[in-house]
Amino acid sequence: MAEVKENKNTYPPEPITVTKASLPEFGEYEELIKKLWENRWLTNMGMYHEELKKRLRDYLKVGGAELFVNGHMALEMAVQAFGLSGEVITTPFTFASTTHAIVRNGLKPVFCDIREDDCTIDAEMIEGLITEDTCAIIPVHVYGNICEYEKIDEIAKSHGLKVIYDAAHAFGETVGDMGVGNLGDASMFSFHATKVFNTIEGGAVTWRKDPEGELESKLYKLKNFGITGKEAVEYVGGNAKMNEFCAAMGLCNLRHVDRWMEERKRVFDRYRKNLGRVNGIRFLEPREDQKLNFAYMPVVFDGEIFDRDDVYERLLERDILSRKYFYPCANAYDCYRDFYDAKDTPVALNISKNILTLPIYPELPDESVDLICEIITG
Repeated sequence: MAEVKENKNTYPPEPITVTKASLPEFGEYEELIKKLWENRWLTNMGMYHEELKKRLRDYLKVGGAELFVNGHMALEMAVQAFGLSGEVITTPFTFASTTHAIVRNGLKPVFCDIREDDCTIDAEMIEGLITEDTCAIIPVHVYGNICEYEKIDEIAKSHGLKVIYDAAHAFGETVGDMGVGNLGDASMFSFHATKVFNTIEGGAVTWRKDPEGELESKLYKLKNFGITGKEAVEYVGGNAKMNEFCAAMGLCNLRHVDRWMEERKRVFDRYRKNLGRVNGIRFLEPREDQKLNFAYMPVVFDGEIFDRDDVYERLLERDILSRKYFYPCANAYDCYRDFYDAKDTPVALNISKNILTLPIYPELPDESVDLICEIITG
């Protein structure tokens, strides 16, 4: 580990946040939005919306894509578009949005435990949770770690279930030569300000095949109040359209996202080098055949040599913000705890109490990474 000079880095000159929003040069964004003052078309699928949709389809290597105001509405409307009813098998180790999107569609979440090595849903346990009421599986690519999609798809096909992937963390990732947004029946991406790629706020649903255009048509109409014509409203939809300012930001950021991911990899590798041989600390292991986007830096502490909450507080004392992500598990939320017991998913429960995501963003210097690691191990 590189030596940190006491007089410079004992306390960082400004707080180190767990992430920072990536932005283009102001002039680059300004140049695009000037046109909005000329045409006054600010929303309702304008020129930037349509251009971003096409460019993302190519970048993500998917068959099709539809844009949304945020990732949550993208997932909620993807579920709605498939007309599901009954139970949905999902993971408790995820952000609140995943579970809420299921419940807000009138469906019942059934929580499946996760794998120790990558924190994705344990595909070997899914089949044992299937009942006559099961209609779908919603797995999550946690921290960008791609799920065991082969096994999941095999199970789904044998039982006639839909598979909708929560790919909020997996922007730009591939498995082999395949874009991750092609998995299952559909995938949801989040373009929130804290993500690897952002449109300030935004999201998308992608798919591999939609030969009749049914999914694309349904999603398009659902995000626009269910309107199907000047005098026709066929669906109970909502307002989930991405505006032109967000789409313009997306077009700018898409030009730089590959470079930003490379810088994130530098930070990621620095943490692995500094902490990789420290007893009581382990890293998650993504699939060997996947291209990781380095969106997060999760570290699991053993609870004996290192206490997660103690590490969190020691970093906070030095104005370094890490995150207990995800804690608590979804099945331990106040709004769900009367219906579920987090002890039924013991792996997820244990990891939620011992995992911490450390600061990672393109501009984070090596010296700051070294300081964070010294505070953790010191």
